[in-house]
Amino acid sequence: MEEPKPTNFDLPYTRLLDEEAANEQHLIDPAPVPEKRPGQHFLKLFIVLLTAFFCVGLIFAFSKVVEFRSSSLGLPAHKNVDEVLPRGVAEGVSLKSFRWPVWELKLPSFPWSSKILSWERTSFHFQPQKNWMNDPNGPLFYKGWYHLFYQYNPDGAVWGNKIVWGHAVSKDFMQWRHLPVAMYTDQWYDVNGVWTGSATILPDGKVIMLYTGSTNDSVQVQNLAYPADPSDPLLVDWVKYPNNPVLYPPPGIGYKDFRDPTTAWLTSEGKWRITIGSKLNKTGISLVYDTVDFKNYELLKGLLHEVKGTGMWECVDFFPVSIDGTDGLDTSYMAKGVKHVVKVSLDDDRCDYYSLGTYDPKTATWIPDNPNVDAGIGLRYDFGIFYASKTFYDPNKKRRILWGWIKETDSEKSDVEKGWASVQAVPRTILFDKKTGRNLIQWPVDEVEELRSNKKVFDKVEIKAGSVMPLDIGSAAQLDIKAEFEVDEKAIKRVNEQQVVYNCSGSGGAADRGALGPFGLLILADNDLTELTPVYFYISKGPDGNLHTLFCADHSRSSVAGDVDKGIYGSTVPVLNGEKLTVRILVDHSIVESFAQGGRTCITSRCCSHIYSDYPHNDACCHRLASSLDSYMIHYGANMELCVASCRHAILTQMLYSQLLNC
Repeated sequence: MEEPKPTNFDLPYTRLLDEEAANEQHLIDPAPVPEKRPGQHFLKLFIVLLTAFFCVGLIFAFSKVVEFRSSSLGLPAHKNVDEVLPRGVAEGVSLKSFRWPVWELKLPSFPWSSKILSWERTSFHFQPQKNWMNDPNGPLFYKGWYHLFYQYNPDGAVWGNKIVWGHAVSKDFMQWRHLPVAMYTDQWYDVNGVWTGSATILPDGKVIMLYTGSTNDSVQVQNLAYPADPSDPLLVDWVKYPNNPVLYPPPGIGYKDFRDPTTAWLTSEGKWRITIGSKLNKTGISLVYDTVDFKNYELLKGLLHEVKGTGMWECVDFFPVSIDGTDGLDTSYMAKGVKHVVKVSLDDDRCDYYSLGTYDPKTATWIPDNPNVDAGIGLRYDFGIFYASKTFYDPNKKRRILWGWIKETDSEKSDVEKGWASVQAVPRTILFDKKTGRNLIQWPVDEVEELRSNKKVFDKVEIKAGSVMPLDIGSAAQLDIKAEFEVDEKAIKRVNEQQVVYNCSGSGGAADRGALGPFGLLILADNDLTELTPVYFYISKGPDGNLHTLFCADHSRSSVAGDVDKGIYGSTVPVLNGEKLTVRILVDHSIVESFAQGGRTCITSRCCSHIYSDYPHNDACCHRLASSLDSYMIHYGANMELCVASCRHAILTQMLYSQLLNC
């Protein structure tokens, strides 16, 4: 490995400008001058003192969090600030580990057995054979193979500051061939991490890869790489451009706030254009660059887009969608009948947001259709455990494919014990929803259906309120469930008479009972309902007085372990007049991906269940799931309001008793 070059203070980057300098460069709007009123200084002093007291309390609580996290790994608690900051944050990227709330710090670690931890490993979701994985990188289709690169720690099951690019290829997204590491941390400009990047395929078929590197001074820079042998369909060997970096943080941008270049798109002038995520104070921004050769770049005046209060924008994505077609579009496609999507991953809350709008190629700016659901404040790809997503155009089947990272929601100690951490979500096709005209729809790639081997159909099942009806479906750790619900008009009227406003995360989860909700399915439930993950609909009256359909996933009792995520996730789902409520759920051991109304609202769950550890597990992801994948279609009439399904059996009932969920 080449020794890092000593470049301590000679890099051409600047620290974050102060507010006056930033205003002069028109990077942010000048702050309004507040009107001064007499007699307010005493109130201001009181507020300052109260804020200081509150901050001291937060610092104390945070220090306790750090101490607990360190001790859970068997490491000493350090007082050096750089050492106790959570992994990722100290290095200038998003938090890379699950953290429990302060009030749960004294929870003991669950005594996971090797058998239980082995059961959690997935069968048809992509994951490396061992160790840590996070963001998907540079996905592309090349000479008959789908390529996935990903953030990878070759030395262990936790995130580290020597992240490299793992690499795998597939013909069908289900059977993967793992290849050698594509790019190591072997240069001064990426010695602290070969971080997230994107692939661009030129008209002549050449592949260009741009990625963020963390230098030996922890400066985020952009680098160029390309295949050593373009004739190799597996793209095993990669060459880094000798004059890297090709981009440094521009004036006004923090040296740790400049990362994740997008796939480039071709302009009418014959130039290539990319955007890179950043921030100015608390305003999330996307910088725009033009290039002819991918070696020299021009920073364009202004920004592709910005949204105040959203913080750092990571993993920005930008692509067109057809408003009347059924095919995906190449990133460079520009024509009538197209909207453009801006997607951002927010460092502050680690969620992926998107917005639809209009792109002006002349000014290199983008305007959202609806500012109320702008990038970072409105629509989301997924309301569960899903982050750092990236799309690419698949010319093989004329579709746009979405990849996303499913992080761990248990302790790092258990990750170390099982020897791996994180998986990739099942790749999804992504299209404009022509029926609603205001959102995207996501759906598992068609290749998933090739895994089905057994099928059971339960048609027109009706039960009385409060009754339980087991449906034997046998044992399985992988399921493809499709359910369809018809809503009773009388129940709708009862909801209209209610005054209670419901939301997923702010409610009591599936234990909250209303006139029409919850109804849905229980996933990974045992016979005694000791562990269960409800995935359900709930129809209630919204703040505007209108009826809203919510789609939720309740993790509060997904595991008997205390040191795992117990959140309740979800949001509203658009339902048009005359539509039945539909859901598709993919279950793959500890991963549950749920798609409501054809993919208008999606929720990914990571369930650290322990009750199915006695199931046989197929360790080879490349093999067909012989008889372990079942498909369901459940119809029910006016009297049925809830369907419960588990890996061992299915139960149909109108409602879940609250004592079952709270015992």
